[in-house]
Amino acid sequence: MDVVVQPVAPDLGDRILKVNHAGEHGAICIYSGQIFLARLTAPGMLNELREFRSHERRHRAIFGAELAQRGRARCRSYWLCGIGGFVLGAMTGLLGRGAIAATTTAVESVVLRHLEHQLSVLEGRDPAAVTAISSIIADEQQHHDQSLQQAPAGAFWPRVLSPIVSSATEAVIWLGMRL
Repeated sequence: MDVVVQPVAPDLGDRILKVNHAGEHGAICIYSGQIFLARLTAPGMLNELREFRSHERRHRAIFGAELAQRGRARCRSYWLCGIGGFVLGAMTGLLGRGAIAATTTAVESVVLRHLEHQLSVLEGRDPAAVTAISSIIADEQQHHDQSLQQAPAGAFWPRVLSPIVSSATEAVIWLGMRL
């Protein structure tokens, strides 16, 4: 049986970077919405949320710089990610610590899976994109792991929010790759 290798589109690295850039903007807005309401519902999480948001700002800058280097505009889903991210962050921020942690865990689970897939597809084809993507994985893993500790799988909010947030994150990535 012959294995058919699908060629990688020449602009795939550009599209991935655009979607990642928009996703990082969405993540900044999620944390901003959560920070806004966590002042009331989960003040003990504020420092962690601010730290995570600072990481996401750095990630957005990494992808933005790579897009600028390539002469590429940002993704058309950039503002959609920002608005949707803020709404998601504000809603989960209103629900408190467990919902905040469950949301971060769900988003980062999807993001980490996509980053690993992106690396496998782009390895040997787009070294600059691989470098940019590789540079953020440790932070994203940290966000996932710290949040998972605060919202264990058997708890209420992970059971309710994980499928919704994961599906929404997948949908945003899918849409961004097609815009």
